Amino acid sequence: MTTVSSRGQTPFVRGRAEGPVRSICEVLAYRRVGSYHQLTVVAPDVAARATPGQFVSLGVEGSGNVLRRPFSLAGVSQHGPWAGTIDIVFEVVGPGTAFLARQGKHDVIDVVGPLGRGFPKPRQPSTCLLIGGGYGAAPLLYLARHLQHRGHRVDLLFGARNGDRVFNAIEAKRLASSTRFTTEDGSFGTQGRVTDVLDEVLDSTRADVIYACGPMGMLAGVAAAARQRRVPCQVAVEEAMACGVGVCMTCVIPYRRKDGFANIRACVEGPVLDGKRIAWEAIGSPLMAGLDPDAATDDGTPG
Repeated sequence: MTTVSSRGQTPFVRGRAEGPVRSICEVLAYRRVGSYHQLTVVAPDVAARATPGQFVSLGVEGSGNVLRRPFSLAGVSQHGPWAGTIDIVFEVVGPGTAFLARQGKHDVIDVVGPLGRGFPKPRQPSTCLLIGGGYGAAPLLYLARHLQHRGHRVDLLFGARNGDRVFNAIEAKRLASSTRFTTEDGSFGTQGRVTDVLDEVLDSTRADVIYACGPMGMLAGVAAAARQRRVPCQVAVEEAMACGVGVCMTCVIPYRRKDGFANIRACVEGPVLDGKRIAWEAIGSPLMAGLDPDAATDDGTPG
């Protein structure tokens, strides 16, 4: 499927992914990355189907929680000695993630994935600006490798609360044509938020398309700047997900269509969406209750 940008210059191609699988997977490695935790899990069936922007759902029954936890794919290895593995990056915020942080080599995890719709890629060689907040930068490094392999230029803009929360700055510098970092406390890079320097970075990179992943407030600001400049903008939204397969409707996002608005499910129609079509002002609003949750085209594409 091809989606044409608002500029009419950067058509996207979104591959049709295979369906998810459920596997009991062995942990190959655990390591700390600054303030974050990274698990490398042997999941060849998931790795063979995955594309940047998709996520997996992990069982955390050992934490006393029944509900699974969704995590973006931070990396996939399909070749070499680590072939068939996936990387998950997370921060400990509750009993579910605390349970995952205790998993070590040879422990096993219940994995379902890949889930959701990933980032569409530009059809023509393009300059791509990837914007990440906190560990939302992790899946963007995975995307950056894919884009570079396909001949696109990649520039990175990463931000976080402090330097310890800027994800893998060394790898970012290695991958990108240019990098810019911001921290709210000024401990690394420019003091402030990514939205504070976004206009400057867009001027310097002359980006054809923006990809972003991070907190919803950051994504809303990035989408607003993209709309103003008429730059195509794809964002991976962060919404709480109970089932991850479109049944529970806990992750709905208000989305603009030609004939109005619709609630769409971040876990199925997303998590990657056109940032300029999300009704950011309506997220969490009572207005969402009146939107149609089933308003999507037959192939699952919103609008």
